[in-house]
Amino acid sequence: MQAQGEFALIEQKLKPALELSGQPVKRGTMAHEHVMYMIMVDSAGLVRDEAAIRRYAPVLEELARRDDHRPYLAIAHRAWGIAHRLAGEYDAAETCLVQALEVFAELESRWQLGRSLLELGELEQARSNPAAARDYCSKALAAFEAVQAMPDAARTRAMLRSLGG
Repeated sequence: MQAQGEFALIEQKLKPALELSGQPVKRGTMAHEHVMYMIMVDSAGLVRDEAAIRRYAPVLEELARRDDHRPYLAIAHRAWGIAHRLAGEYDAAETCLVQALEVFAELESRWQLGRSLLELGELEQARSNPAAARDYCSKALAAFEAVQAMPDAARTRAMLRSLGG
């Protein structure tokens, strides 16, 4: 229940922005609708709020397809992978996470790649496959270290320790 509480704060702050008119813009720019949904979907994934992912990921996915925005589509795929893992739908989770991984690898987005690899590690841990989990986590750690994403690297090291690696 804590994750829902964490996401509720995010949703409370961002949802009103979706109700604002985007035109005319007088000073600066305002976030586009797909940016707001990406933030909500990615945040829901980070706090493991399955209900929020299922509520907002379809919208992000539709907007990303409409705008041919591959990174946001990959973020939606990763979020779907998290939601499926949380629901015990491991094969569907793997499909979504691999889709995200492929896009981030092609785009050479190492931080996003690391995050997707770490999610695959968590999936393999849930499947009681510690060897595969360690492999994914080791790859995630290398990606995080390459871009000096120290908080993510530390979290990945902790997961590796818990896996005995």
